Amino acid sequence: MRIAFLSDLHGNIHALTAVKRFLNEQIVNQVVVVGDLVGYGASPGPVIDFVQREGWPASMGSSDLRVALDFGEREGRRGVADQVLQWTRKTLSPAQLDFLRRLPPGGRLTTPIGRVRYFHGSPHDPEQRLDLMSSETELRRLAEPLAARVIVVGGTHVPFVRTVDETTFVDPGSVGLSLNHEPGADVAIVDCVGRKPKISLHKVPYDYSSSAFDIMAWNLPPVIADVIRSGKMG
Repeated sequence: MRIAFLSDLHGNIHALTAVKRFLNEQIVNQVVVVGDLVGYGASPGPVIDFVQREGWPASMGSSDLRVALDFGEREGRRGVADQVLQWTRKTLSPAQLDFLRRLPPGGRLTTPIGRVRYFHGSPHDPEQRLDLMSSETELRRLAEPLAARVIVVGGTHVPFVRTVDETTFVDPGSVGLSLNHEPGADVAIVDCVGRKPKISLHKVPYDYSSSAFDIMAWNLPPVIADVIRSGKMG
């Protein structure tokens, strides 16, 4: 059983369609989206429609939450993310907003190696980013009540894998706004066979120049286009 995990799509339809083509060449049984379908990118509606059409299970991310529930600006700030989220909220149709509202905080899968849990931030809060670089004691404390062999989280936009005892933690990185200093879309594939999971991280090339052009065409903050082109912030 092979599961592809995608996270932080961030309204980037060019990256998402390239990932779909890549997955068509892989032998995967399931594709799961670990939150943040919207935010930053210029195609939030098409990304939502794409995920719905494919029937991929998805959990709610922090950007999805803020758009769907109209939380407004965080603590009165008006940063780049807040500007785009306001624009996204006005762009989406009522049906697309309803889809975001109905996203669960996370999910679980039963596999031959045991349970796989996924959520964007923490099991009950999409906005609570987990630090997979924290101490083994902290990660054990997280893993114990979840009783999972694999725990997949998002939000950092940087692919990462770490195993503590019998639990493997995975951050797939970001499809739409990768920050590991290389442009492209990040994908994590989990092979749930044998005695322990095997994790492979992939960087999928796509037409990031078109994604950057879309940012500029919609008068969204140009720094987003720079990040898409470079794979790094600043």
